[in-house]
Amino acid sequence: MITRALVSLALLGSATLTASPPAGAAPYPPAAGPSAAVRLTAGTPTQDPSTRANPTGSAPPTGPAERMERLDVSVPVDWSKPDGRTLTLKVGRFRATGRSAGAVLIAYGGPGAPGIKLTESMPQLLSELRARMDIVTWDTRGYGEQFEGTSTGLPCVWTRVPIPAFPEDDAEFARMSDTNRGIAEACRNRDPELFANMSSADHARDMEAIRKALGEPRLTYYGASYAGFYGQAYARLFPGKVRAMVLDGTWNHSTADWAAELEATARQNEQAMGRFFASCEERACTPSFWRRLVARADRSPVPAGAGVAYDGRDLQGLAMAFVRQGPQGWPALSAAIERAARGDASGFLPARGLRYPDAATGVTECADWPRFADRREMAATVARLNRIAPGTGTANTLATATLTCVGWPVKVTNPPSPLPKGLPPLVGAGAWGESDAVARVLAQVPGSGLVRHDGPGHTLYLGNACARAHLNRYLADLVVPAKGTTC
Repeated sequence: MITRALVSLALLGSATLTASPPAGAAPYPPAAGPSAAVRLTAGTPTQDPSTRANPTGSAPPTGPAERMERLDVSVPVDWSKPDGRTLTLKVGRFRATGRSAGAVLIAYGGPGAPGIKLTESMPQLLSELRARMDIVTWDTRGYGEQFEGTSTGLPCVWTRVPIPAFPEDDAEFARMSDTNRGIAEACRNRDPELFANMSSADHARDMEAIRKALGEPRLTYYGASYAGFYGQAYARLFPGKVRAMVLDGTWNHSTADWAAELEATARQNEQAMGRFFASCEERACTPSFWRRLVARADRSPVPAGAGVAYDGRDLQGLAMAFVRQGPQGWPALSAAIERAARGDASGFLPARGLRYPDAATGVTECADWPRFADRREMAATVARLNRIAPGTGTANTLATATLTCVGWPVKVTNPPSPLPKGLPPLVGAGAWGESDAVARVLAQVPGSGLVRHDGPGHTLYLGNACARAHLNRYLADLVVPAKGTTC
């Protein structure tokens, strides 16, 4: 999903999948929402989960595991066919430890992060909010055992894939499209109907079903990382049902001008690279030195050992992985650039995963984001972003992050679009880059607030006590953080 340059969806903590929804899918019902009856039953408790790292990239879960009350919510596989086949969503609930002001629905993104297991493993981090509200989460549709989820799963083998180079002619573009389609079909053929209904809008409709099943008059929601796109979809579909909504460490899926949003993301990346350049006085810490290296690598890829050689776009993408770490990662990047200039790019080799920049590709992502219709559109976009961001180019943008969706057997069923009028104030949170992106979402909703962290990171709630206090006050008492709030 980029040109061999580190993918934005991976930055957002997106799950690594292999697919996208089928072409010709029936249109979704109007924003009035789901009409199917929802069944709420007591589920069978599962084993206590072990603690595992939080996929959103924030502080890891802490504290002894505590088992949530289990509930089953039955929903249509295809929300446009409310009387058709159903699937079971597994929902977990911690009852409030004090007098409850209602329930807050929590999702950790991924897509596919195991909501129940993660929530059970971090009761201490949620204790302040739980004193005021029931804590509810769910394992999202389609993401089953491989993601440690318990809801109805799509029976696919999920993998990461190397990011392809940008095709240089129409024939290469067609071959890339065919390759992507083959990856998609291997997953789609196992359950075409569920495969076709995995967008963030489908998850949002599931959220509405959970709200109804719990008897909540309006939804209070916290969405981290990719789950922020579920929240944006919910706000579009059910604006009258939103009580409070936190979008933490997410990007803008609520724009009418997708080209402008791509440009804004490219500028943010260039700014992030600029922080690195300003951090030291080494020869490698200058824009001109870096750009010469990138241009030289595009002409002749730089060997990195083990049969790997990186072109300029690879280096831009891999460099962003260091840049996003902030000062902690900058010395290693400086050293890697110096070595690459001497003909050895091994300092850019990822410590884990694939050796080239890889992409998280999947049914949800490919249903949510615009993709290139042809090579001409792609080339024009790439040229424009390279002019805007000469140091980072298309790296870490959705222009490249959706390359692996080209040719998939599903249209974009949940494209970006503006938020409707009439929403109550929303609250966003984020570190460098993320706070700027979510601010563009919040600008559409009068009275909204933002909690910024002037530093690196991904999402704030779990790892930043100051931000958590502000977000808890908003979720429980609807107190919007003051303008200029930083943590």
